[in-house]
Amino acid sequence: MKTGKIILGTVQFGQKYGVNNVSKKPNQREVDDMLKLAFNSGIKCLDTAEAYGNAQQVIGKFHKANPTIIFDVIAKLPHVIDSDISIKVDQYLKELRVSRLKVMLFHSFDTYYRGKEFMEQLVALKNQVKIEYIGVSVYTNEQAVAVINDDNVDVIQIPFNLFDNENQRGDLLREAKKKGKIVHTRSVFLQGLFFSDINDNREIVKQLQGSLNTIRELSEQTKVSLQQIALNYCLMQDYIDQILIGVDNISQLQQNIEDLNFCLSDDLVSDINQIQIENSDLLNPSKWNI
Repeated sequence: MKTGKIILGTVQFGQKYGVNNVSKKPNQREVDDMLKLAFNSGIKCLDTAEAYGNAQQVIGKFHKANPTIIFDVIAKLPHVIDSDISIKVDQYLKELRVSRLKVMLFHSFDTYYRGKEFMEQLVALKNQVKIEYIGVSVYTNEQAVAVINDDNVDVIQIPFNLFDNENQRGDLLREAKKKGKIVHTRSVFLQGLFFSDINDNREIVKQLQGSLNTIRELSEQTKVSLQQIALNYCLMQDYIDQILIGVDNISQLQQNIEDLNFCLSDDLVSDINQIQIENSDLLNPSKWNI
């Protein structure tokens, strides 16, 4: 079932997020409805972080009120680790109301690189079954190579989408699988940029206008929605174990679930694989000047 490959991101539960997000932060009842729909549809894993406002507490409230619906949870260490990691993990377990974290991620490569002394503590917590896997969230292929060669790292989380595609990442992620890594990808909609008005005057839209036009034309020619193309292109890659998506409301979640039931033609996939963004900074939202 394709929904089993979906990880539901929760940054929107704690704060507004995404370049096209005009929705307000959902309240607890709205979050509860989304989580029930997700779980009952086969989505059993959440991605959250201390940096996402009160998202962890919101998830914990849901778990307390729904003890028969407990998600696997991926959590992230803060960018600056200023306390004992075992204390931090115990705090997360208490807030989330879970007995174990599915994955504890370093939130960035820089945090991982600067905090290698924390790896020993994470391995100890893994041995105590407080966390199942250790992972690192990365942006670039160069960062990914360093992580792939670390035997203590089980999970790599990296962007992958219609622009950050097979052309950019395929060989790297195949190598990650050969090394026994679990591959999670994020930014499936490039933070919503794929759905931007093509005449938007934001600089990032102007710089990627040609490629944005290409995917719009592919959608029109094949009569397949851009959302269906973006989701299923990622899901069909055999070197990707799970993909992370975020939603602002329950109708978006329902639409995403419905859009999973689609197969892309070989010709369409081939056309997507021809898209090549030379300036990789344009694929990194943290470097966008918008």
